[in-house]
Amino acid sequence: MAIGNRQSAMAFLFPGQGSQYAGMGKDLAEKFPAARQVFEEADAALGFALSEVCFNGPAEQLQLTENTQPAILTVSIAALRAMESEGFAAPDFVAGHSLGEYSALVAAGSLALTDAVRTVRARGRYMQEAVPVGTGAMAAILSADINLVAAACAEASQGQVCSAANINSPNQVVIAGDSAAIDRAIVLVKERGARRAVKLNVSAPFHCALMSPAQERLAADLQSIVFANLKVPLVTNVDARVVRSGAQARQALIRQVTQPVRWLDSVEFLTGHGVQRFVEIGPGKVLRGLVRQIDRNLSCVNIEDEASLRAACEALGA
Repeated sequence: MAIGNRQSAMAFLFPGQGSQYAGMGKDLAEKFPAARQVFEEADAALGFALSEVCFNGPAEQLQLTENTQPAILTVSIAALRAMESEGFAAPDFVAGHSLGEYSALVAAGSLALTDAVRTVRARGRYMQEAVPVGTGAMAAILSADINLVAAACAEASQGQVCSAANINSPNQVVIAGDSAAIDRAIVLVKERGARRAVKLNVSAPFHCALMSPAQERLAADLQSIVFANLKVPLVTNVDARVVRSGAQARQALIRQVTQPVRWLDSVEFLTGHGVQRFVEIGPGKVLRGLVRQIDRNLSCVNIEDEASLRAACEALGA
């Protein structure tokens, strides 16, 4: 598809970590053979019953990053295959938030599902092992300008790492880095007018320079698997611009590990190219909420089970 300022184009969005819950995907697997096949493929690729972890937990197992990442990806692709089996229209663009970029690449025909689930399981382990537990942190900053947040991070760093990790919307920036530096940044942004600044319950400080060891390990894995050219253009996290080649997609995933997720810029890029309809595919409604924060006039539905799939088809006339 040639990029142009098309009216009412549609983008598929895929969620990252933070969307997981016990029972996710179970309804899809029970109702749609195409979705059930996705879980069977993922179980075989990983050598254990990931589907059981998704459907039945326990929560402690699901929350382990090396399980969370393949679980969310598998549920997202199961939902996509259910949509396809029901004749849902193809998108004009795809995008994914952090981990979701892997799901988006499977959707775009660039990555095989089996390669994707194995890689993101390793990605989760590499990220967890990159920083000793307790030495890194992340915090959500609400209702503060990105320039204010960036200045506070620079001042708070004092030789440590402290930087924007997720630029999610005009009202939400997540920062990551050394725990002490994050504490200092929280104080500074509150003093300068942020409505709220709170540490997040995460296992590692994602999307910052502390992830360099994980980036190196993941790069070797990504170089060893096939990335086909994309059938649908992808808007990347790192540049908020379109990539179409497998080589570009691979490099974007490598760079993503230590760079911020530019979600606000990505959504604004999409709307600037005619996208007015967004479909979040996978567990939860996080991205739907962020799209609404960015522009309340945009249409965004989510699909995570049969009921939401039917509702989305009705809402979009798909």
